[in-house]
Amino acid sequence: MKNGNGSFWLDSTREMSQTRERLEGDVYADVVIVGGGYTGLWTAYWLKTYDPGLKIVILEQEYVGFGASGRNGGWISGKTVGMRKNLERPGASHDDLLAMERECFNAAFEVEELMRAHGKDIDAHRGGWMQIARTQAELARLRHHLAEDREWGLTEDEVRLLSASETSTRINSPGVTGALYSPYAVKCNPAKLVYAVAELCEDLGVIIYENTRVDSIDQGDCRTSRGHAHGKSVVMAVEGYTAAMPGLKRSLLPMISSMIVTEPLGQEQWDEIGWSGYECISGAQHVYFYAQRTADDRIALGGRGRPYFWNSQTDKNGEMDSGTIDLLEEITRDLFPSVPMQFAHAWRGILGVPRDWSPFIDVDANNHLVRAGGYAGQGVTASYVAGRAVAQILSDYDEQPNPTWVRRAPRSWEPEPLRWVGTRVVQALYSGADKVEHKRGGTQTSILGLAANVVSGR
Repeated sequence: MKNGNGSFWLDSTREMSQTRERLEGDVYADVVIVGGGYTGLWTAYWLKTYDPGLKIVILEQEYVGFGASGRNGGWISGKTVGMRKNLERPGASHDDLLAMERECFNAAFEVEELMRAHGKDIDAHRGGWMQIARTQAELARLRHHLAEDREWGLTEDEVRLLSASETSTRINSPGVTGALYSPYAVKCNPAKLVYAVAELCEDLGVIIYENTRVDSIDQGDCRTSRGHAHGKSVVMAVEGYTAAMPGLKRSLLPMISSMIVTEPLGQEQWDEIGWSGYECISGAQHVYFYAQRTADDRIALGGRGRPYFWNSQTDKNGEMDSGTIDLLEEITRDLFPSVPMQFAHAWRGILGVPRDWSPFIDVDANNHLVRAGGYAGQGVTASYVAGRAVAQILSDYDEQPNPTWVRRAPRSWEPEPLRWVGTRVVQALYSGADKVEHKRGGTQTSILGLAANVVSGR
Protein backbone atom coordinates (compact mmCIF):
# COMPACT_ATOMS: atom_id res chain seq x y z
CA MET A 1 0.00 0.00 0.00
CA LYS A 2 1.27 3.45 -0.89
CA ASN A 3 1.68 5.78 2.10
CA GLY A 4 1.78 9.57 1.83
CA ASN A 5 2.93 11.10 -1.46
CA GLY A 6 0.38 13.87 -0.95
CA SER A 7 -2.80 11.85 -1.29
CA PHE A 8 -4.45 9.32 -3.57
CA TRP A 9 -6.23 12.21 -5.28
CA LEU A 10 -3.02 14.12 -5.98
CA ASP A 11 -0.95 11.04 -6.79
CA SER A 12 -3.45 9.71 -9.34
CA THR A 13 -3.86 13.05 -11.15
CA ARG A 14 -0.22 14.16 -11.55
CA GLU A 15 -0.68 14.51 -15.29
CA MET A 16 -3.32 17.18 -14.67
CA SER A 17 -1.15 19.30 -12.40
CA GLN A 18 0.95 22.26 -13.53
CA THR A 19 4.32 23.54 -12.39
CA ARG A 20 4.35 27.29 -11.86
CA GLU A 21 7.30 29.61 -11.36
CA ARG A 22 8.20 31.07 -8.00
CA LEU A 23 8.29 34.76 -7.18
CA GLU A 24 11.61 36.43 -8.06
CA GLY A 25 11.93 40.10 -7.21
CA ASP A 26 9.08 42.48 -6.39
CA VAL A 27 5.53 42.52 -7.68
CA TYR A 28 2.65 44.95 -7.06
CA ALA A 29 -1.04 44.03 -7.03
CA ASP A 30 -4.41 45.23 -5.85
CA VAL A 31 -4.82 42.07 -3.77
CA VAL A 32 -2.14 39.59 -2.72
CA ILE A 33 -3.47 36.24 -1.53
CA VAL A 34 -1.30 34.00 0.65
CA GLY A 35 -2.27 30.37 0.09
CA GLY A 36 -3.06 28.42 -3.07
CA GLY A 37 -5.80 26.20 -1.71
CA TYR A 38 -9.57 26.47 -2.12
CA THR A 39 -9.99 29.64 -0.03
CA GLY A 40 -7.28 31.59 -1.84
CA LEU A 41 -8.35 30.38 -5.28
CA TRP A 42 -12.06 31.04 -4.78
CA THR A 43 -11.28 34.50 -3.39
CA ALA A 44 -9.22 35.27 -6.50
CA TYR A 45 -11.90 33.84 -8.80
CA TRP A 46 -14.68 35.95 -7.31
CA LEU A 47 -12.53 39.10 -7.14
CA LYS A 48 -11.83 38.86 -10.87
CA THR A 49 -15.47 38.01 -11.57
CA TYR A 50 -16.72 41.07 -9.69
CA ASP A 51 -13.97 43.42 -10.85
CA PRO A 52 -12.00 42.12 -13.88
CA GLY A 53 -9.63 45.10 -13.75
CA LEU A 54 -8.09 44.07 -10.42
CA LYS A 55 -4.57 42.66 -10.41
CA ILE A 56 -4.55 39.55 -8.22
CA VAL A 57 -1.47 37.60 -7.15
CA ILE A 58 -1.48 34.28 -5.25
CA LEU A 59 1.58 33.12 -3.31
CA GLU A 60 1.71 29.38 -2.56
CA GLN A 61 4.47 27.89 -0.43
CA GLU A 62 4.38 24.46 -2.10
CA TYR A 63 2.06 23.83 -5.06
CA VAL A 64 -1.62 24.38 -5.73
CA GLY A 65 -3.63 21.88 -3.71
CA PHE A 66 -0.70 20.74 -1.55
CA GLY A 67 -2.63 21.11 1.71
CA ALA A 68 -6.13 20.07 2.73
CA SER A 69 -7.54 21.12 -0.65
CA GLY A 70 -5.81 18.16 -2.30
CA ARG A 71 -6.16 15.66 0.54
CA ASN A 72 -9.75 15.91 1.85
CA GLY A 73 -12.65 13.52 1.54
CA GLY A 74 -14.17 15.15 -1.55
CA TRP A 75 -17.39 16.32 0.06
CA ILE A 76 -18.90 19.46 -1.44
CA SER A 77 -21.35 19.41 1.41
CA GLY A 78 -24.03 21.71 2.76
CA LYS A 79 -23.58 20.43 6.31
CA THR A 80 -23.71 23.10 9.00
CA VAL A 81 -20.37 24.93 9.26
CA GLY A 82 -19.40 25.92 12.79
CA MET A 83 -21.48 26.12 15.95
CA ARG A 84 -24.66 28.15 15.91
CA LYS A 85 -24.30 29.31 19.51
CA ASN A 86 -20.93 30.88 18.67
CA LEU A 87 -22.01 32.55 15.44
CA GLU A 88 -25.34 34.05 16.54
CA ARG A 89 -24.41 37.39 18.11
CA PRO A 90 -25.13 41.13 17.85
CA GLY A 91 -24.83 42.05 14.20
CA ALA A 92 -25.53 38.48 13.06
CA SER A 93 -29.08 37.42 13.82
CA HIS A 94 -30.79 34.05 13.78
CA ASP A 95 -32.17 34.89 10.34
CA ASP A 96 -28.68 35.76 9.11
CA LEU A 97 -27.30 32.47 10.34
CA LEU A 98 -30.17 30.44 8.88
CA ALA A 99 -29.64 32.23 5.57
CA MET A 100 -25.93 31.39 5.72
CA GLU A 101 -26.69 27.71 6.28
CA ARG A 102 -28.92 27.78 3.22
CA GLU A 103 -26.23 29.61 1.29
CA CYS A 104 -23.97 26.64 2.04
CA PHE A 105 -26.72 24.25 0.93
CA ASN A 106 -26.97 26.01 -2.41
CA ALA A 107 -23.19 26.36 -2.73
CA ALA A 108 -22.78 22.59 -2.89
CA PHE A 109 -24.74 22.56 -6.14
CA GLU A 110 -23.33 25.86 -7.40
CA VAL A 111 -19.77 24.51 -7.37
CA GLU A 112 -20.81 21.48 -9.41
CA GLU A 113 -22.78 23.62 -11.86
CA LEU A 114 -19.92 26.08 -12.26
CA MET A 115 -17.48 23.28 -13.03
CA ARG A 116 -19.86 21.75 -15.56
CA ALA A 117 -20.50 25.11 -17.21
CA HIS A 118 -16.74 25.50 -17.77
CA GLY A 119 -16.28 21.94 -18.99
CA LYS A 120 -14.33 20.81 -15.92
CA ASP A 121 -14.71 17.15 -14.97
CA ILE A 122 -14.27 16.75 -11.21
CA ASP A 123 -15.95 13.31 -10.90
CA ALA A 124 -18.99 15.00 -9.35
CA HIS A 125 -22.14 13.14 -8.35
CA ARG A 126 -25.15 14.53 -6.46
CA GLY A 127 -25.99 11.97 -3.82
CA GLY A 128 -26.52 14.06 -0.71
CA TRP A 129 -24.99 13.28 2.67
CA MET A 130 -26.06 10.62 5.13
CA GLN A 131 -24.94 10.25 8.75
CA ILE A 132 -25.59 6.69 9.82
CA ALA A 133 -26.23 5.36 13.32
CA ARG A 134 -25.37 1.81 14.36
CA THR A 135 -26.37 1.88 18.02
CA GLN A 136 -29.44 3.17 19.83
CA ALA A 137 -27.34 5.86 21.52
CA GLU A 138 -26.13 7.10 18.14
CA LEU A 139 -29.70 7.12 16.81
CA ALA A 140 -30.84 9.08 19.89
CA ARG A 141 -28.17 11.70 19.16
CA LEU A 142 -29.32 11.97 15.55
CA ARG A 143 -32.92 12.47 16.72
CA HIS A 144 -31.70 15.20 19.08
CA HIS A 145 -29.75 16.91 16.27
CA LEU A 146 -32.80 16.75 14.02
CA ALA A 147 -35.03 18.29 16.72
CA GLU A 148 -32.53 21.14 17.03
CA ASP A 149 -32.55 21.60 13.24
CA ARG A 150 -36.36 21.74 13.20
CA GLU A 151 -36.43 24.26 16.03
CA TRP A 152 -33.79 26.28 14.17
CA GLY A 153 -35.89 26.36 11.01
CA LEU A 154 -34.66 23.61 8.70
CA THR A 155 -37.36 21.75 6.81
CA GLU A 156 -38.02 18.11 5.98
CA ASP A 157 -36.76 18.78 2.46
CA GLU A 158 -33.46 20.03 3.87
CA VAL A 159 -32.73 17.29 6.41
CA ARG A 160 -34.73 14.27 7.55
CA LEU A 161 -34.43 11.05 9.50
CA LEU A 162 -34.31 7.72 7.68
CA SER A 163 -35.48 4.51 9.31
CA ALA A 164 -33.18 1.49 9.60
CA SER A 165 -34.79 -0.12 6.54
CA GLU A 166 -34.60 3.09 4.49
CA THR A 167 -30.94 3.43 5.40
CA SER A 168 -30.19 -0.18 4.47
CA THR A 169 -31.68 0.27 1.01
CA ARG A 170 -29.10 2.99 0.40
CA ILE A 171 -26.10 1.31 2.02
CA ASN A 172 -25.93 -2.24 3.36
CA SER A 173 -23.97 -2.09 6.59
CA PRO A 174 -24.89 -4.48 9.43
CA GLY A 175 -26.50 -3.08 12.54
CA VAL A 176 -27.67 0.20 11.03
CA THR A 177 -30.41 1.77 13.19
CA GLY A 178 -31.16 4.86 11.08
CA ALA A 179 -29.59 7.92 9.52
CA LEU A 180 -29.92 11.63 8.93
CA TYR A 181 -30.12 12.49 5.25
CA SER A 182 -29.85 15.73 3.32
CA PRO A 183 -29.75 16.09 -0.48
CA TYR A 184 -27.27 18.98 -0.25
CA ALA A 185 -23.95 17.30 -0.95
CA VAL A 186 -21.94 16.41 -4.04
CA LYS A 187 -19.03 14.01 -3.95
CA CYS A 188 -16.01 14.86 -6.10
CA ASN A 189 -12.31 14.29 -6.68
CA PRO A 190 -10.85 17.17 -4.62
CA ALA A 191 -7.58 17.33 -6.56
CA LYS A 192 -9.45 17.71 -9.84
CA LEU A 193 -11.51 20.46 -8.24
CA VAL A 194 -8.51 22.45 -7.02
CA TYR A 195 -6.78 22.14 -10.40
CA ALA A 196 -9.96 23.30 -12.13
CA VAL A 197 -10.39 26.39 -9.94
CA ALA A 198 -6.72 27.31 -10.43
CA GLU A 199 -7.16 27.08 -14.19
CA LEU A 200 -10.27 29.28 -14.05
CA CYS A 201 -8.35 31.85 -12.05
CA GLU A 202 -5.49 31.93 -14.53
CA ASP A 203 -7.92 32.20 -17.43
CA LEU A 204 -9.19 35.37 -15.74
CA GLY A 205 -5.66 36.76 -15.40
CA VAL A 206 -4.77 35.78 -11.85
CA ILE A 207 -1.02 35.22 -11.35
CA ILE A 208 -0.09 32.21 -9.22
CA TYR A 209 3.42 31.77 -7.83
CA GLU A 210 4.33 28.37 -6.37
CA ASN A 211 7.32 27.37 -4.23
CA THR A 212 7.04 30.82 -2.64
CA ARG A 213 7.05 30.92 1.14
CA VAL A 214 5.79 34.11 2.81
CA ASP A 215 7.93 34.89 5.84
CA SER A 216 6.08 37.99 7.07
CA ILE A 217 3.17 40.28 6.25
CA ASP A 218 3.31 43.94 7.18
CA GLN A 219 0.97 46.69 5.93
CA GLY A 220 0.36 44.99 2.60
CA ASP A 221 3.97 43.86 2.11
CA CYS A 222 4.39 40.10 1.84
CA ARG A 223 8.07 39.29 2.24
CA THR A 224 9.48 36.11 0.71
CA SER A 225 13.04 34.82 0.51
CA ARG A 226 13.41 36.09 -3.06
CA GLY A 227 11.29 39.20 -3.19
CA HIS A 228 8.25 41.11 -2.03
CA ALA A 229 4.62 41.09 -3.12
CA HIS A 230 3.01 44.43 -2.33
CA GLY A 231 -0.79 44.57 -2.18
CA LYS A 232 -3.30 47.27 -1.39
CA SER A 233 -4.94 44.42 0.52
CA VAL A 234 -3.64 41.02 1.61
CA VAL A 235 -5.77 37.93 2.15
CA MET A 236 -4.32 35.25 4.43
CA ALA A 237 -5.87 31.97 3.27
CA VAL A 238 -3.58 29.37 4.80
CA GLU A 239 -6.19 27.68 7.08
CA GLY A 240 -4.54 24.61 8.67
CA TYR A 241 -1.08 26.09 8.16
CA THR A 242 -1.85 29.34 10.02
CA ALA A 243 0.28 28.25 12.99
CA ALA A 244 3.41 28.59 10.81
CA MET A 245 2.79 32.33 10.34
CA PRO A 246 4.59 34.74 12.71
CA GLY A 247 2.60 35.46 15.87
CA LEU A 248 -0.20 32.98 15.04
CA LYS A 249 1.11 29.75 16.57
CA ARG A 250 -2.02 29.25 18.69
CA SER A 251 -4.59 30.86 16.40
CA LEU A 252 -5.85 27.72 14.64
CA LEU A 253 -5.21 24.18 15.79
CA PRO A 254 -3.73 22.17 12.89
CA MET A 255 -5.84 19.05 13.32
CA ILE A 256 -4.88 15.89 11.47
CA SER A 257 -7.43 14.12 9.31
CA SER A 258 -6.37 10.78 7.86
CA MET A 259 -7.66 8.77 4.90
CA ILE A 260 -7.32 5.44 3.16
CA VAL A 261 -8.67 4.23 -0.16
CA THR A 262 -9.30 0.69 -1.34
CA GLU A 263 -8.42 -0.92 -4.62
CA PRO A 264 -11.40 -0.79 -7.03
CA LEU A 265 -14.20 -3.14 -6.00
CA GLY A 266 -15.98 -5.41 -8.47
CA GLN A 267 -19.66 -5.36 -9.34
CA GLU A 268 -20.39 -8.35 -7.10
CA GLN A 269 -18.92 -6.49 -4.14
CA TRP A 270 -20.94 -3.37 -4.93
CA ASP A 271 -24.10 -5.46 -5.26
CA GLU A 272 -23.47 -6.54 -1.67
CA ILE A 273 -22.76 -3.00 -0.41
CA GLY A 274 -25.35 -1.05 -2.41
CA TRP A 275 -24.39 2.63 -2.26
CA SER A 276 -25.65 3.16 -5.81
CA GLY A 277 -26.65 6.74 -4.91
CA TYR A 278 -23.04 7.76 -4.17
CA GLU A 279 -24.10 9.48 -0.93
CA CYS A 280 -21.40 11.08 1.21
CA ILE A 281 -21.45 8.82 4.29
CA SER A 282 -20.38 9.60 7.84
CA GLY A 283 -20.88 7.92 11.20
CA ALA A 284 -22.72 9.11 14.29
CA GLN A 285 -20.27 7.58 16.74
CA HIS A 286 -17.91 9.81 18.71
CA VAL A 287 -14.79 8.71 16.81
CA TYR A 288 -15.96 10.19 13.55
CA PHE A 289 -15.50 8.72 10.07
CA TYR A 290 -16.50 9.98 6.61
CA ALA A 291 -16.46 8.22 3.26
CA GLN A 292 -17.34 8.36 -0.41
CA ARG A 293 -17.65 5.90 -3.27
CA THR A 294 -15.21 7.13 -5.89
CA ALA A 295 -15.76 7.46 -9.63
CA ASP A 296 -13.57 4.39 -10.22
CA ASP A 297 -15.47 2.30 -7.64
CA ARG A 298 -13.20 2.51 -4.62
CA ILE A 299 -14.13 3.27 -1.03
CA ALA A 300 -12.30 6.36 0.28
CA LEU A 301 -12.69 6.64 4.05
CA GLY A 302 -11.29 9.14 6.51
CA GLY A 303 -11.16 9.67 10.24
CA ARG A 304 -9.09 11.19 13.00
CA GLY A 305 -6.52 8.67 14.26
CA ARG A 306 -3.56 10.65 15.58
CA PRO A 307 -5.20 14.04 16.07
CA TYR A 308 -2.40 16.56 16.44
CA PHE A 309 1.38 17.07 16.29
CA TRP A 310 3.23 18.62 19.22
CA ASN A 311 3.55 22.42 19.14
CA SER A 312 1.26 22.83 16.11
CA GLN A 313 3.67 21.20 13.69
CA THR A 314 2.46 20.07 10.27
CA ASP A 315 3.43 17.15 8.05
CA LYS A 316 5.24 17.51 4.73
CA ASN A 317 4.00 14.76 2.47
CA GLY A 318 1.01 13.10 4.08
CA GLU A 319 2.69 9.95 5.38
CA MET A 320 0.56 8.21 8.02
CA ASP A 321 1.51 6.23 11.11
CA SER A 322 0.76 2.50 11.10
CA GLY A 323 -1.64 2.71 14.05
CA THR A 324 -3.97 5.08 12.21
CA ILE A 325 -3.82 2.94 9.07
CA ASP A 326 -4.89 -0.08 11.12
CA LEU A 327 -7.72 1.92 12.71
CA LEU A 328 -9.14 3.13 9.38
CA GLU A 329 -8.85 -0.32 7.82
CA GLU A 330 -10.75 -1.73 10.81
CA ILE A 331 -13.52 0.86 10.46
CA THR A 332 -13.89 0.14 6.74
CA ARG A 333 -14.02 -3.63 7.19
CA ASP A 334 -16.42 -3.27 10.12
CA LEU A 335 -18.80 -1.31 7.90
CA PHE A 336 -18.76 -4.04 5.23
CA PRO A 337 -17.56 -7.24 6.92
CA SER A 338 -18.74 -9.61 4.18
CA VAL A 339 -16.95 -7.78 1.39
CA PRO A 340 -13.29 -8.67 0.72
CA MET A 341 -11.17 -5.62 -0.01
CA GLN A 342 -7.57 -4.53 -0.38
CA PHE A 343 -6.21 -1.08 0.43
CA ALA A 344 -4.25 0.98 -2.08
CA HIS A 345 -3.19 4.25 -0.47
CA ALA A 346 -3.07 5.99 2.92
CA TRP A 347 -2.41 9.66 3.65
CA ARG A 348 -3.23 12.47 6.02
CA GLY A 349 -3.73 16.22 5.86
CA ILE A 350 -4.07 19.24 8.11
CA LEU A 351 -7.25 21.24 8.68
CA GLY A 352 -7.67 24.44 10.66
CA VAL A 353 -9.78 24.40 13.84
CA PRO A 354 -10.44 27.66 15.75
CA ARG A 355 -11.01 27.58 19.50
CA ASP A 356 -14.76 27.99 19.08
CA TRP A 357 -14.97 25.51 16.16
CA SER A 358 -16.56 28.14 13.89
CA PRO A 359 -15.45 29.97 10.72
CA PHE A 360 -14.42 33.59 10.56
CA ILE A 361 -13.56 36.36 8.10
CA ASP A 362 -11.45 38.79 10.10
CA VAL A 363 -11.07 42.19 8.40
CA ASP A 364 -8.19 44.30 9.76
CA ALA A 365 -8.47 47.53 7.75
CA ASN A 366 -5.60 49.20 9.62
CA ASN A 367 -3.16 46.52 8.45
CA HIS A 368 -4.81 45.99 5.03
CA LEU A 369 -5.27 42.33 6.00
CA VAL A 370 -8.15 39.86 5.75
CA ARG A 371 -7.93 36.42 7.36
CA ALA A 372 -10.39 33.69 6.42
CA GLY A 373 -10.69 30.11 7.63
CA GLY A 374 -11.63 28.00 10.62
CA TYR A 375 -13.93 25.63 8.74
CA ALA A 376 -13.16 22.71 11.11
CA GLY A 377 -13.48 20.03 8.44
CA GLN A 378 -16.21 21.52 6.22
CA GLY A 379 -13.82 23.50 4.04
CA VAL A 380 -14.63 22.28 0.52
CA THR A 381 -17.92 24.17 0.50
CA ALA A 382 -17.12 26.74 3.19
CA SER A 383 -14.06 27.96 1.27
CA TYR A 384 -16.26 28.72 -1.75
CA VAL A 385 -18.68 30.71 0.40
CA ALA A 386 -15.92 32.46 2.34
CA GLY A 387 -13.94 33.29 -0.81
CA ARG A 388 -16.98 34.91 -2.35
CA ALA A 389 -17.64 36.88 0.84
CA VAL A 390 -14.04 38.15 0.98
CA ALA A 391 -14.31 39.20 -2.66
CA GLN A 392 -17.50 41.13 -1.90
CA ILE A 393 -15.71 42.96 0.90
CA LEU A 394 -12.62 43.86 -1.15
CA SER A 395 -14.21 44.65 -4.52
CA ASP A 396 -16.69 47.25 -5.72
CA TYR A 397 -19.45 44.64 -5.63
CA ASP A 398 -22.77 46.27 -4.74
CA GLU A 399 -23.81 43.77 -2.06
CA GLN A 400 -21.99 43.08 1.17
CA PRO A 401 -21.79 39.48 2.40
CA ASN A 402 -23.95 37.83 5.01
CA PRO A 403 -22.43 39.06 8.31
CA THR A 404 -22.49 35.69 10.07
CA TRP A 405 -18.86 34.74 9.41
CA VAL A 406 -17.50 38.32 9.30
CA ARG A 407 -16.08 38.63 12.80
CA ARG A 408 -12.84 38.80 14.71
CA ALA A 409 -10.83 35.59 14.83
CA PRO A 410 -11.68 33.60 17.98
CA ARG A 411 -9.42 33.52 21.01
CA SER A 412 -6.24 31.48 20.79
CA TRP A 413 -5.82 27.87 21.82
CA GLU A 414 -4.11 27.07 25.10
CA PRO A 415 -0.29 26.94 25.20
CA GLU A 416 1.65 23.68 25.20
CA PRO A 417 1.56 21.19 26.77
CA LEU A 418 -2.16 21.84 27.23
CA ARG A 419 -2.95 21.66 23.48
CA TRP A 420 -1.20 18.32 23.07
CA VAL A 421 -2.59 16.83 26.29
CA GLY A 422 -6.08 18.14 25.54
CA THR A 423 -6.26 16.57 22.09
CA ARG A 424 -5.08 13.22 23.47
CA VAL A 425 -7.55 13.33 26.36
CA VAL A 426 -10.47 14.16 24.04
CA GLN A 427 -9.50 11.36 21.66
CA ALA A 428 -9.30 8.84 24.52
CA LEU A 429 -12.63 9.95 25.99
CA TYR A 430 -14.45 9.68 22.66
CA SER A 431 -12.94 6.27 21.96
CA GLY A 432 -13.95 5.08 25.41
CA ALA A 433 -17.46 6.46 24.96
CA ASP A 434 -17.97 4.45 21.77
CA LYS A 435 -16.84 1.25 23.49
CA VAL A 436 -19.15 1.85 26.45
CA GLU A 437 -22.17 2.57 24.24
CA HIS A 438 -21.60 -0.51 22.07
CA LYS A 439 -21.18 -2.76 25.09
CA ARG A 440 -24.06 -1.61 27.28
CA GLY A 441 -26.68 -0.65 24.65
CA GLY A 442 -29.43 1.82 25.41
CA THR A 443 -30.05 5.34 24.19
CA GLN A 444 -27.91 7.29 26.67
CA THR A 445 -24.74 9.01 25.51
CA SER A 446 -21.80 7.89 27.62
CA ILE A 447 -20.60 10.36 30.23
CA LEU A 448 -17.16 9.99 28.62
CA GLY A 449 -18.49 11.49 25.41
CA LEU A 450 -20.17 14.32 27.30
CA ALA A 451 -16.91 15.04 29.13
CA ALA A 452 -15.01 15.11 25.82
CA ASN A 453 -17.48 17.67 24.49
CA VAL A 454 -16.78 19.91 27.48
CA VAL A 455 -12.99 19.61 27.20
CA SER A 456 -12.96 20.26 23.45
CA GLY A 457 -15.36 23.19 23.63
CA ARG A 458 -17.96 21.51 21.44
